Amino acid sequence: MTIKTDNRHLYLQVIDKIKDNIEKGIYKEKEKLPSEFELSKKLGVSRATLREALRILEEENVIVRRHGVGTFVSSKPLFSSGIEQLHSVTNMIKNAKMKPGTIFLSSSIIGATEEDMKKLQVDADSEIFVVERVRTANGQPVVYCYDKIPRAILPKSFIHEQASLFVLLEEECNIEISYAVTNIEPIGFHEKISPILECDPETSLLLLKQVHFDQHDRPVIYSYNYFRADKFQFHVVRKRFS
Repeated sequence: MTIKTDNRHLYLQVIDKIKDNIEKGIYKEKEKLPSEFELSKKLGVSRATLREALRILEEENVIVRRHGVGTFVSSKPLFSSGIEQLHSVTNMIKNAKMKPGTIFLSSSIIGATEEDMKKLQVDADSEIFVVERVRTANGQPVVYCYDKIPRAILPKSFIHEQASLFVLLEEECNIEISYAVTNIEPIGFHEKISPILECDPETSLLLLKQVHFDQHDRPVIYSYNYFRADKFQFHVVRKRFS
């Protein structure tokens, strides 16, 4: 069935048709699409038009193109959250009706770096507690977390294996996370982190660099969280101001 039935650019019609076929289950998650020759013939468009549509679909993370192998339907994100909503990773996983878990990689106490002093507003002689973890959903690794907390705000004895740092700070330190300042960076394959998260070479990551502030506007956590882009989707509500 061809798609030359309206006046829009053909590549836009191709995009809608492929998305519709995915939505209807004609093409399933991780399934290989027909070759460009077969697909352009089915849709009644040129291969140039098809390639433009596939390029945009790849940018939208609807499909993944593997050089020399073919084009595949991307996995649908398991977790979706408004970026303006501050949820712990634990709660994001729970909200998706999945079981959160934690794999601890390392923890240490280090001297504050210049970046730590700036982000966490601490002195040069301050000690910083650093914890490196992998968060899992139903046993599958989905987020790599690298968190820094000023040692001075932590109790002398605390269980750093606590899954949620938000809960740790609230229950042990009477510190409530109120908001965070976040920078989002899309990155490709990461030599260290991608294998830890069991990513395919084509799977990209979303890096959220965040400074979390407590109820007194004090910075208490500086974190690097690497999310599998095929598992997490973030969106934002934007309002128009006159």
